[in-house]
Amino acid sequence: MRRTLVTALSMTAARRWLKAAWLLLLAPMLAGARGPARLGADDMAWLRRDGFDLDSASAAEYRSLGRERLLDAQLADRAPGQLPPAIAQLIHGFEAIDAPATQLLGTLQAEQQRIKELPDKPDKAAANKALQAHGNQLAQQAQQAELLQAVYGPNQLKEQLVWFWLNHFSVYAAKGRVRWELADYVQNTVRPHVLGRFRDLLMATLESPAMLEYLDNAQNAKGHVNENYARELMELHTLGVNSGYTQQDVQQLALILTGVGIAPVDGKPQRFNPKLAPLVVRNGLFEFNPQRHDFSDKTFLGHTIHGSGFDEVNQAIDIIVRQPACAHFVSQRLAEYFVADQPPKALVDKMARTFLRSDGDLAKVMRTLFESRELVAAAGGKFKDPTQFVVSSVRLAYDGKPFANAMPLVYWLNQLDEPLFGRITPDGWPLDGDSWTSSGQMEKRFDIANAIGTGNNQLFTPAGSTSREAGFPMLSTRLYYDTIEPRLSKAARTALAQANSQQEWNTYLLSSPDLNYR
Repeated sequence: MRRTLVTALSMTAARRWLKAAWLLLLAPMLAGARGPARLGADDMAWLRRDGFDLDSASAAEYRSLGRERLLDAQLADRAPGQLPPAIAQLIHGFEAIDAPATQLLGTLQAEQQRIKELPDKPDKAAANKALQAHGNQLAQQAQQAELLQAVYGPNQLKEQLVWFWLNHFSVYAAKGRVRWELADYVQNTVRPHVLGRFRDLLMATLESPAMLEYLDNAQNAKGHVNENYARELMELHTLGVNSGYTQQDVQQLALILTGVGIAPVDGKPQRFNPKLAPLVVRNGLFEFNPQRHDFSDKTFLGHTIHGSGFDEVNQAIDIIVRQPACAHFVSQRLAEYFVADQPPKALVDKMARTFLRSDGDLAKVMRTLFESRELVAAAGGKFKDPTQFVVSSVRLAYDGKPFANAMPLVYWLNQLDEPLFGRITPDGWPLDGDSWTSSGQMEKRFDIANAIGTGNNQLFTPAGSTSREAGFPMLSTRLYYDTIEPRLSKAARTALAQANSQQEWNTYLLSSPDLNYR
């Protein structure tokens, strides 16, 4: 894999140093440390997995609290600190964040109706184009908000879990009304549940309009059954392939999920059969409509579920999350992201036992992972996916300095082929290193490292402004000398010594193997 990365960097003289660095880096990144350091090798290995790599604040918290107390605070979601006021203001200035999803969808529906009534085709075309542009803007705002929280969030373990679960329960922005629902999906569906029970997180996604639209369950009704969501719920979200369920189980779950959909946003009162009206379930935009539900008895994963309405869904979810296959599948995926592409079986089994014993308490599962010897032992062997690379690079480079514009982060992830909410298929972006080590990928990483390292970006230029803040980051800081420099590989030291300017030095460091592995 590392040889593939080298090949991409032999195209120009500016990249020759990196070729040498990759060829020489045959040992784990943190091996062979020299000289004194404030944080030991094990501390560094743990901390670099705990968050989107390092910045001064995370290193200071670790020194102040120690590993155990820091982990306690993170898992209890009471990590010290908060978003910088300028970042919080920027996020809450986005329409996608500030406006409730019901309002956004109501505006969308009203505008669609207005366009439908326009007499002229050119006017309709222009209005539709403007409406699509509005949807794209809302999607970009949701992307920016999530990336800003990833960079500046004080609970870095939680921020990684938010990205992990957004990817695990992946939705595609360009489908239907999903663009109007993305911010709600992040802020109200996923983010509140990443340190709670897996069942609650799963139910939150099941009731999310973004998920129901993306995987078509909003159209799943008696007599017009759509199996798409039922299949992906078991295969991708909970049990995994080859876990023992059958096509009949998929069909039965699809019947259980009939009527699970989205409430109308036009404000008109709905009429229900008086006998069925008590069975209606509403939760924000979520609606269980009993008039669309198949009330037949079902047999699901060996259990009989009598036709009773939404309670069938609760029973089915209980059956799923208590399966050993679910505990193992979730634990396997978490270990693949945090530890290694092929994590130790003993660790996954231990996490799965914690999952089953704690009724799917994700904080306890994460404690098992982060207190394991396997996490530290895997140091230096996990290649960063594009989001890890971009977020960790700007965290190190700008070290808490507030951005005025997060769109460069969005563009960089687009260039690296991992746009947030941009995966068309529901399987989420791959977590293994081999998927992100092509020659083209490494060329793009070098270019982005150069943009960050030279300051040649728009991160500090407010959207719509013509002014531009000059300057480049100083990566040779106390953080660098205390935590990174003592453990640089010989190849990286040799490469950095060839830099002709601070900007080049920054670029070489950010694109080095040492900082592309964690």
